[in-house]
Amino acid sequence: MTATTPPCADDEALPETRSDARPSRVTGPRVSRLVDRLDTADDAQRTALTDEFWREVERVGTPLVEELADEPGHRAVTFLWRGHRATRQVLLFANRLVDRDDLAASLLERIPGTDVWHLGLRLRADHRGSYRMAADISPKQPPTDPARLQLRLRSLLAHAAPDPLNPRSLPTRWLPAASSVYALPHAPAQSWAQRRGRVPAGRVERHPVTTQALGGTRDTWVYLPPGHERRGPSPLPVVALCDGDMWFGRLRFGETLDVLIADGVLPPLAVLSPDAVDRRTRERELGGHDAFVDFLADELLPWAAGRWPLTTDPRRTVVAGQSLGAVTALHAARLLPGRFGRVLAQSPSLWWRPGLPPGAPRPQVQDVPWLVRRCAAAGSRPLTVHLDVGLHEGALVDQTRVLYDALRSAGHTVTREEFNGGHDYACWHDALADGLVRLLGTEPH
Repeated sequence: MTATTPPCADDEALPETRSDARPSRVTGPRVSRLVDRLDTADDAQRTALTDEFWREVERVGTPLVEELADEPGHRAVTFLWRGHRATRQVLLFANRLVDRDDLAASLLERIPGTDVWHLGLRLRADHRGSYRMAADISPKQPPTDPARLQLRLRSLLAHAAPDPLNPRSLPTRWLPAASSVYALPHAPAQSWAQRRGRVPAGRVERHPVTTQALGGTRDTWVYLPPGHERRGPSPLPVVALCDGDMWFGRLRFGETLDVLIADGVLPPLAVLSPDAVDRRTRERELGGHDAFVDFLADELLPWAAGRWPLTTDPRRTVVAGQSLGAVTALHAARLLPGRFGRVLAQSPSLWWRPGLPPGAPRPQVQDVPWLVRRCAAAGSRPLTVHLDVGLHEGALVDQTRVLYDALRSAGHTVTREEFNGGHDYACWHDALADGLVRLLGTEPH
């Protein structure tokens, strides 16, 4: 199990931590040393020094993570690219550390006379995130006009790819390439990651489930714990988790569950995780749409209960999701608290409101978010809710704090975790494991 910050107690609010987590550009110590040594070097020495630098980089991997003098809580994180004669510019696209409206601010700098391109960021030492990089090798020089440069860089994003010097990667869903990942020294430890394949394995299956609510069939991933065949009629806790194509199709979350169950921090449980299908279907169905709730409650859970012994106790039934899926989870529990008594909502897309067509630009929230207003209404059966949000998710941080207050005021039991990262599966994976332990780990089994 990973390390977590204790949940809020009573009316105590989590401290404001975004200011010290805000990134700023720095030049890391290794790059500074290289620049200083190159300053007085002749051509042969410059070649030798540059080759020596790259050999060190290949040995330690990227990004370079270095301590900062008098700042033990932060690190200099240097992203690197080895260019060639055709390289015009190199863009870093780091999850939620990039200003999409000013991509030029995320361009790497070249050390003159070398093939070293670099961008250093001062980041708090508990940061975890993902990124991709793109090199511009077009024959034309980059435009000097800021507006034209922004358009050029936007087109470059289509070619962003993993960092070739970083062996750690994260699968993506609707992008042509994976992302690279990094974690600074104080980021929560992912103890389950090193033990995959070394504990008893559960079973992961994919089934087509007939649905009238959504129309046709919906492929659903089912996780069943090790030894479930020998459990007899004893009902299993159950988790309804959005985005099964990511969690089980790409991220192999079943192996994480195997470790948590083997360690005794999670009881043996079943997970039902429908595919998102494609981007447009996901935007049409997830969020506060009643049809998807009907599918979960009236079709998916009964279908699974007819095949395996699953609980009907809402206190042992979790509905979970990320982004739009988190809105779905909260909406489902709000509508059916007698079915879904526990909620895990990660980075909920609180900009969502009814009537938004799929693919529409995300609106700015000028007032209290639609879902917050709905959750603020008291009178429903009390829920147990855990919220996660990243410190680099902009307005969503404050909106999630408002949601937390609204749920507590309505009589629900709520905890909240703010992790140092973005809207990112690199962060959600760890937080999903912790959230399930929070919600189900103390239940008798």
